[in-house]
Amino acid sequence: MSSITQTQPLDVPSAIIQRRSIKTFKTDPIAPELLKQLVDLTVAAPSSFNLQDWRIIIVQDEAQRAALSAASWNQKQIVQAPVTFVFAADSSAGDKDLTPILEQGLQTGAWNEGTTNYFKNSIPQFQASLGDKRREYAIKDAIIAATHLVLAAESLGLSTCFMNGWVEEKVKEVIGALDNPDIAIAVLVPVGYPAEPRLNPGRLPYAYNVSVDRIDNPYEG
Repeated sequence: MSSITQTQPLDVPSAIIQRRSIKTFKTDPIAPELLKQLVDLTVAAPSSFNLQDWRIIIVQDEAQRAALSAASWNQKQIVQAPVTFVFAADSSAGDKDLTPILEQGLQTGAWNEGTTNYFKNSIPQFQASLGDKRREYAIKDAIIAATHLVLAAESLGLSTCFMNGWVEEKVKEVIGALDNPDIAIAVLVPVGYPAEPRLNPGRLPYAYNVSVDRIDNPYEG
């Protein structure tokens, strides 16, 4: 069984306005070419030094989805949705061989030789300077990528749900990373076709949480 996706993707502002967190999904599969498009748009996200320190696990197998649901307080959207993206973060990415990243930057013309030579030293130095913050920085990059996925999915006729309710060690066990201390779980995102409508619950006036220059100077709009 396959679903017909919309032929005209939404523009970015429309996708942002239309997006809702969907908790009930149809079981219709996502076509492989559409899934590939989602992955392409997800990994187009920016990251610190272009390290791309996210580790994205696309969970499709029925048994794997059941195990992932069990690691997430038995939330059913993981079982219902045909795919769940697990966004993990690798805090050791800056310690690894940077050659593929640097060479690609040269080949695309985005970076010159001076830039890549600078990055060879500055990336490890910056990563070392982060200390205990390395995990946090890697998670930030993974969350940015997850946001790209959510908006790309919405624009292409799919729905999603950011999930922050899970037990990290159990999720790591499901994806085969339990013994890797450098891997942290950032967020889970089921993706599929919605089985429910959801209304906009609204947002607070700007003055509650948007400021100008200082946190105590509310933005009025």
